Amino acid sequence: MSLRLMDDLESDDPILSVVNIIDVFLVIIAALLLAVANNPMNPFTADNVTVIKNPGKPDMEMIVKDGQKIDRYKSSGQIGQGEGEKAGIAYRLKDGSMVYVPESAPKP
Repeated sequence: MSLRLMDDLESDDPILSVVNIIDVFLVIIAALLLAVANNPMNPFTADNVTVIKNPGKPDMEMIVKDGQKIDRYKSSGQIGQGEGEKAGIAYRLKDGSMVYVPESAPKP
């Protein structure tokens, strides 16, 4: 009979439930760390990444990560101008993908 009383006392121990909660939080923290590590905009990687947010909309933004440097470019809605020359032609295929065909350099 005394063995049953000991089992009941061990099952009512509040420390056991606290240990279980700590285990759950450790699993959640590990999952969050993996999510941050797999993010392409992770500041701890030396990758070069370009992200375009809200493409084609007035609040469009382009984020360029070059190693440890991150630049943000926001759309002003105005047409740009400047000097330059034609570098090639872009074609939109039936499936929606884009193909860029560079022009050959002019021979002197």
